[in-house]
Formats: sequence, C-alpha cells, structure tokens
Amino acid sequence: MPEFRLQVLRSPVTRAALAAEAADGFGDMIKAVVDVRRGIMAIGAQLHSDEEAALLDDGSMQGDLWGINLYPGESGEEWLEFDSMVNLRPAQGNRSRGVDDDATRSAIRRLVHALVSDA
Repeated sequence: MPEFRLQVLRSPVTRAALAAEAADGFGDMIKAVVDVRRGIMAIGAQLHSDEEAALLDDGSMQGDLWGINLYPGESGEEWLEFDSMVNLRPAQGNRSRGVDDDATRSAIRRLVHALVSDA
C-alpha cells in the first residue's frame, strides 16, 4: 500500500529525496502544490487538494496556489507537468487543469528550480 507524507518545503531538497518520496507513493511521480507568492511547495499527499488545504492552513492565498506533478527521474521539460484539478479556476482566467498563463508557468518553474536541486 502506498505511503504518503505531506510536507511543506520551505528550503531546498534534492531530486533524490523527491524520488524516494515518489517511490513510496505513486512510483515515478510526486504531486505538489506551489505557492508562487510565498515561494513554498507542499508535496507528498495523495491528492493535490490535500496539499492545497495544507498551504491554505499555513497562510497561503488561493490565487497563488498551483498544482503540478514532478517526475524526479525525468529531465528537461518532461520532469514538471502542469496538471491538477485545483488549477481549474475560470473566475481567475484559468479554464483548464493546466496553467494557461505563460508568466505563471515561468514563475512555477523558477520556484521548483529554487526548491529542488539536482545534487
């Protein structure tokens, strides 16, 4: 049975650590929700909505949160996937499970790069 451990990342972790978390859960993938304003990321839950709730409880604002999937064993663009039900926000202009705004996608990439090292 998969084991999930929700945690809020405020400082960098390694891809190897994410790979270990993924292996305990979904195998090759780990779900995450990022707060692009606060520069933090929740990982390790079975559902993006659980990570979103944890960040909201921690003081995040809904409009700053975006769900992603990370594939620690992949490289380049393949390792970060913009796909989550928490991203469906027509009132905010996001009408898909992805992240429709280029600037927001870039901010998410920068945040993930800052919080996940290849070492």
